[in-house]
Amino acid sequence: MISVSPDNVTVSPNATMTGLAAPSRGSSELSTWHVDMAAGATGPEHRVNREQVWLLTAGSLEVTCDGRTEKVTTGQTLVLPPDVVRRIHAPEHFEAYVVMRADGVVSVPGTEGTRELPWAR
Repeated sequence: MISVSPDNVTVSPNATMTGLAAPSRGSSELSTWHVDMAAGATGPEHRVNREQVWLLTAGSLEVTCDGRTEKVTTGQTLVLPPDVVRRIHAPEHFEAYVVMRADGVVSVPGTEGTRELPWAR
C-alpha cells in the first residue's frame, strides 16, 4: 500500500507533481504520479526517453509533440512516444495521472545531459 506524503510532492514553476508508485515507494518497474497544472501555465520544451501515458481527470491540456499540437480533454488518454520533443500547455486548469517506466529521464533541447524526474524515483 502506498500513501501520499508531502515528501512525494514536487512544486515547479509550472505544475505540482505528486509521486505515487515509484521505486522509492515499492514499485520495481513503473512510476505513476498526479499532475496539477494551473490555467495558462506552460511546461518547458523537453524529451523523455520513455513512453508516457497521461489520463486527464479534469480540464484540458494542449500538447505540442513532434511539431503538432493536439488538445486533450477530461476522460481522454494521451500516449506520448519516447524521445520526441514535447511541451504541455494548460489552456485551463487540468489534472492528470501519468504512468511511465521507472527508469525514465528527461533532456532539454540545447542542453547537455539528462535529468531524473524526482517524483518518479
